[in-house]
Amino acid sequence: MVNPNLMKPPVAPIGLDYLHSALRKAGYDVRLLDLGFSREVDKEIQHAVDDDYLFIGISLRNIDDSYFASQDFCLQKSQEIINKIKDLSDCPIVLGGVGFSIFPLQVMQYCNADFGIYGDSELALYTLARAFHEKTVYTSIPGLFYKDKHNYKFNPAEYLDLDKMSLAQRDLVDNVLYFQKGAMVGFEAKRGCDRQCIYCADPVAKGQKIRFRDPRDVAMELKGLLKHGITHFHTADSEFNVPEEHAKAVCRAIIGQHLGDNIQWYAYCVPGPFSEELANLMRRAGCVGIDFTVDSGNDSQLQRLGHLHRVNDISKLTRLCHRYGFSFMFNLLLGGPGETRQTIRETLELMKDLEPPRVGISLGVRLYPDTPLGKMVKKQGAIRNNPHLQGTIDENSNMLRPIFYLSHELGDEIESYIGDLIKGDSRFFFVSKGQTHQNYNYNDNSQLMVAIKNGYRGAFWDILRRLSENSLP
Repeated sequence: MVNPNLMKPPVAPIGLDYLHSALRKAGYDVRLLDLGFSREVDKEIQHAVDDDYLFIGISLRNIDDSYFASQDFCLQKSQEIINKIKDLSDCPIVLGGVGFSIFPLQVMQYCNADFGIYGDSELALYTLARAFHEKTVYTSIPGLFYKDKHNYKFNPAEYLDLDKMSLAQRDLVDNVLYFQKGAMVGFEAKRGCDRQCIYCADPVAKGQKIRFRDPRDVAMELKGLLKHGITHFHTADSEFNVPEEHAKAVCRAIIGQHLGDNIQWYAYCVPGPFSEELANLMRRAGCVGIDFTVDSGNDSQLQRLGHLHRVNDISKLTRLCHRYGFSFMFNLLLGGPGETRQTIRETLELMKDLEPPRVGISLGVRLYPDTPLGKMVKKQGAIRNNPHLQGTIDENSNMLRPIFYLSHELGDEIESYIGDLIKGDSRFFFVSKGQTHQNYNYNDNSQLMVAIKNGYRGAFWDILRRLSENSLP
């Protein structure tokens, strides 16, 4: 198994840990080539790769960094790593991971790969391993992409009953090293998202059907990691509080293992449902920070983006978070269909009135082909003729390279307009070429890396908050 993700600070590849559990139970020995900390990538590949493996699995977490300001196409670096492995080994190469599952066919073609698995991979991967081992037919494996002569074929994914399997044992990845150099380690309470946000690729990559893990298994996973000295975590769920009852059950299981006083964790959440009972349980279970997908402070814009929450929900949520002492951030996504300077002004004025500890601003909506927004743009005709699109326009009809929707109604110099509205307010993180001192793009963020080296732990946005407030690690 190979982790080719070179982003810094490094993010632990939890998917490889989970896959390792399934492969080990099926009797297969797994070795990991983790390039996340590599200083000499080519040498490490050359040392690790040979022809003795049944197959080489490569997990692709990021296609790009999804930021309009930087537009870093990470897949190009991964492709170079894949090509280097191909030069050294004739073993079958199997691609997978969240990034792959957003663009399975496009990535297969770009990387000239023979195999790929999208969606839940635990069952499919060891079934494919057995087919390679026993030299039997693999063409019916769910979720499998494969090359048949000159064409690619694929099978629909079958999503797993996660509550019937244990993912608690995390011993392939060096999670202690990731904690030391990456500030936290991820964990997953469920997979999938049934929300209808028009831009989001999570339902594409992880499925629209939510599959729940047994809350007791989640708690045992955290307990096992804590025994190794890992104390800070972040959820890898699309939204931890969807649905709320399962989130409560996970918190109760963590409390039941007496972990709440010994760990600190962060979560991705939507503004609703978020009851006082959930807030209380999350705090008792050790949650210290929440990153909320707010996106806008205008009800019409929220509706256009496909959200269920409204401005009133955001206001109630703010009071609740302050009451329970959470560190929290409201993430905004500006520039989508129907966005105007007036809706942006309303949104930023609401943020100033509510006074969350931090507000993250992303300008421009990354397009993914199988999302409602991506499909809408396709129906509008040629990309180069669409006035709302920016980024890689030419020869990018499959949207693999960074391409963004930015409402034409916003006019020119919209970054300067936003910069003027937030000028002097240190609570705002603005991912903008013109506001680098307030930039919270985590990709190759030297400020973050120095802070982690100096002992700061937790979510990246919260580390940046503490740095700006001169708080202790």
